[in-house]
Amino acid sequence: MEMVLSPFFLFWLLTFCSASSVFGSNAILVEDEVLALKHIAKTLGKFDWDFNIDPCSGQNDWITTLVPTSQYANNVICDCSFNDATLCHVVSIILTGQNLNGTLPPELVRLPYLKEINLTRNYLNGTIPREWGTMKLINISLLGNRLTGPIPKELGNITTLWSLDLEDNQFSGNLPPELGNLTQIERLFISANSFTGEIPASFAKLTTLKHVRIGDNQFSGKIPDFIQHWTSLEELLIQGSGLSGPIPSGISFLEDLTKLTITELNGPASTFPQLSTRNLKKWKILILRNCNINGTIPEYLGNMTNLKTLDLSYNKLSGPIPSTFDRLGKVDHMYLTGNFLNGSLPEWMKDADPIDLSYNNFSIKNPAELTCQKENVNLFASSSMDNSSGSVSCVESITCPKTWYSLHINCGGKQTVAGIETYDADLERAEQSLFHQGGDNWAFSNTGHFVDNEHFQKNYIRSTKSMNNSELYMDARVSAISLTYYGFCLGKGNYTIRLHFAEIIFTDDETFSSLGRRIFNVYIQGNQVLKDFDIAKEAGGVRKAVVKEFTAIVTSNNLEIRFYWAGKGTTEIPYKSVYGPLISAISVNPDFTPPSENGSTSTVAVVAIVMAAAIIVVLIFAVLWWRGCLGKKSSLARELKGLDLGTTLFTSRQIKAATNNFGPANKIGEGGFGPVYKGILSDGTRIAVKQLSSGSRQGNREFINEMGMISALQHPCLVRLYGCCVDRDQLLLVYEYMENNSLARALFGPEECQLKLNWQTRYKICLGVAKVVSGKTKANQQPTIECFSLLDWALVLKERGNLMELVDRRLGSHYNAEEVMVVIKVALLCTNVSPTLRPTMSSVVSMLEGRSVVQELVSDSSEVLNEMRLEAMRQHYQQVEENRILETQVHCDFVDGPFTYYVS
Repeated sequence: MEMVLSPFFLFWLLTFCSASSVFGSNAILVEDEVLALKHIAKTLGKFDWDFNIDPCSGQNDWITTLVPTSQYANNVICDCSFNDATLCHVVSIILTGQNLNGTLPPELVRLPYLKEINLTRNYLNGTIPREWGTMKLINISLLGNRLTGPIPKELGNITTLWSLDLEDNQFSGNLPPELGNLTQIERLFISANSFTGEIPASFAKLTTLKHVRIGDNQFSGKIPDFIQHWTSLEELLIQGSGLSGPIPSGISFLEDLTKLTITELNGPASTFPQLSTRNLKKWKILILRNCNINGTIPEYLGNMTNLKTLDLSYNKLSGPIPSTFDRLGKVDHMYLTGNFLNGSLPEWMKDADPIDLSYNNFSIKNPAELTCQKENVNLFASSSMDNSSGSVSCVESITCPKTWYSLHINCGGKQTVAGIETYDADLERAEQSLFHQGGDNWAFSNTGHFVDNEHFQKNYIRSTKSMNNSELYMDARVSAISLTYYGFCLGKGNYTIRLHFAEIIFTDDETFSSLGRRIFNVYIQGNQVLKDFDIAKEAGGVRKAVVKEFTAIVTSNNLEIRFYWAGKGTTEIPYKSVYGPLISAISVNPDFTPPSENGSTSTVAVVAIVMAAAIIVVLIFAVLWWRGCLGKKSSLARELKGLDLGTTLFTSRQIKAATNNFGPANKIGEGGFGPVYKGILSDGTRIAVKQLSSGSRQGNREFINEMGMISALQHPCLVRLYGCCVDRDQLLLVYEYMENNSLARALFGPEECQLKLNWQTRYKICLGVAKVVSGKTKANQQPTIECFSLLDWALVLKERGNLMELVDRRLGSHYNAEEVMVVIKVALLCTNVSPTLRPTMSSVVSMLEGRSVVQELVSDSSEVLNEMRLEAMRQHYQQVEENRILETQVHCDFVDGPFTYYVS
């Protein structure tokens, strides 16, 4: 057999031969190109090239061994055959998987012999430089960055170009017609971008194309008929592209085609496309999914005897499975899901690899075959009886011991308790085509495999350790095409469905691993409820929970929730085959009061049970009253109810579950009221819980006052009060969780924990709350001979004419002295002994904003402290500032440990 070598392969062969022959010789890179590399490094954000060594020496990270399976490469390859093998020129730059965060360098034009630029899987931004259009490049590979803008038309001038890979970026705009001038191009990969418009007619001239991928874009119009001119085509992928059908009949002229993937076509229905039958035994992949194809499956497909993947799912195909399919002995993956196929099940299937026939109309009359999974065949909802009854016949064979009115599944995870609900475990590793009953009243059906990553062929569960111990989101179930959760034995009525999501595969850092986009659709009872759903976008980031709520009607005791990948999103970052729907947990609860279960208990037994229960309740209330708990709780509960605060009354079980039963690792603070704990509610909401112990000096009245005061305050700078919890002798306030900790730590904590508040920031805060100038505590709390307050010191300094000594020394000289003096004087007016002489808040704001004159405070000379106390105060505050770290017991890690603050 004749072997045809591509220009790209020949280039690499010649390059390595020339490069390897000069390693260790005296050949050096020309000086102009050394300078160019320095500029290129700066533009790319690459700072580890050692220019003390010649770039063509092959030493010190100028070239590394190429490993085909590795994402990392760091190579500058030279041709050193010039000037009697004494001079070198750069011919290839390969910098992949390095998270470079710069831009694409126009300076590449200063490397006149450059043939290849490969910057795959970095963190580069910006656009493609137009200057590249003057070069004689063979390969441009920019997959997996965050590049934007349109493709410059100047790239159409690179007539030497053999491969252009722009996948998994954020490019937009129309494809330039000038790309039709790339007369030698063999590979064109532009999937997972935002290109628009129609495919230019000039692309008909690209007759050298062998591999084309144009999925996940926003193209318009039909698949162009001119693809029949791409007679060298071996692989074509058009999925989720926005293009419409039908598939052009001219595809039958593509006699070298061995891999064809077309999915998600809009437009009218059409019959199965005629494919070239010349070389049927060469076919490896045939995927025509959701293309609105009707009619029967052609018999000639059975002659593709070397086919590995056949996917004709979610079309309108009818008739029986062709008898010739028994020849497809090498097919590893076959999906005929979601059609109208009928007839009997072929005998050869029982010995075949996994096959998915779910959601069809097969005539299954033998009770032994009326099953959801038979050997390797997924038969869920595949019977003609399924569509007529509104339920799934193979599930109906499962005996229902009772009727359920709720459903809770921890998808991909172990059994766990969240709030007051227990979520069933869902640990089945699954297969590409599998029905699995996971609980008493639920099951799932999985369809699809990850095409380019064998590691995930039999692993459809993903896990993380970075969700702050929120069990519902630590694990998730994924699918390559379609995942259906099916609830059965449910009572009829309306239900509220909550779908829990969290993106746990992509990262939130500045690396290429953060650039992935997961997009899928969600259907409930056959109706689409989410389209192009992106978990991270909806949640505001990765590893953040988001809950979507829907209402569904159960009329035939069954509930179907389906997640479907429509060919959109990235598929190769951070690595191949990271795509498809992902679900963390499902909860289903009735919108009605479920009826009580009918039993056979005798009347006498019922009366006895009721009387016994009544006696127990009376005894419990008596014990609670005797211990003094009942009156406190009921009294407090009545007062809280009477306040009508619009907040939530949490249960003790909810709070304990959220805070890990008030575990020490969750403690974040301590105050006069009691300890404060961080926590996460079952819906992913992060909270801070303020706990009043039974020995606290703050009682019911203070608790009521704090609830009323905080719930009435609404300000961007104040944490939100979610609600409270009354648990016997414990009172709990539930606040919004704020990561920046307390203002006390920001001002009085050790230097490494303090916020750097300049004067402008402090002045804005003063205007907002009309109060943080000195940055000192309001009073010393040492058991000294005499106690004194910050106000005492301020009054003395005023009498001495030295109020500026109050200013926080950490500000240095970076403040407005006039504004500082205004704030101090206003603060002194607000501390007047006589309340009637204190200014109103509107007057305070007016004075702070300079709209009214600040009056002078007239103080009583008897209040002026003597020189000895003044000096004591001065020394105290100076000591506090100089020894802040030694005098303060603090743990700064707010997230992972408690913060304890004591002023000595």
